[in-house]
Amino acid sequence: MTPRQVELVQTTWEKCMPIADQAAALFYGKLFELDPELKPLFKTDIKEQGKKLMVIITAAVRGLSDLGKLVPVVEDLGRRHVGYGVKDDHYATVGTALLWTLEQGLGDAFTAEVKEAWATTYGILSSTMQKAAVTA
Repeated sequence: MTPRQVELVQTTWEKCMPIADQAAALFYGKLFELDPELKPLFKTDIKEQGKKLMVIITAAVRGLSDLGKLVPVVEDLGRRHVGYGVKDDHYATVGTALLWTLEQGLGDAFTAEVKEAWATTYGILSSTMQKAAVTA
C-alpha cells in the first residue's frame, strides 16, 4: 500500500463513522443477498454483529499506519474465523459487499482512486487472514 492509499482509506472511513449502524445494515444486507448461505454463520444478533464489524474495521483502518502491529491482530482474526465456518471463497463475497457498502455510504466521494485504495487494503487484510487460517 502506498501512503496515499492509507490516507484515502483512513479519511474516507472517518466519513463513514457517523453512519456506522446504517453502513453495517447495508453491508450485511448486501452480503446475504450475494450469498444467502452465509447467514447461518452469524449466530448473534445482526445489529450487534454490525457494531463488532465497525469496531474491527475502525481498528484495522487506524492500524494501517503501523502494519507491524496490525498484522498479528489480523492473523489472529483469520484463525478465529476458521472456527466460525469461514471458507476462502467467502472472502471475495465480503470484499464485494464491503466495496458496495462504501460506494453507497460515500456517494461521489467513492472515486476510482478511493475504490482502488480500499480494494488494495481489503486484499492485503483478507489474504493475511486466509494465510493465518491455514495454520489454525
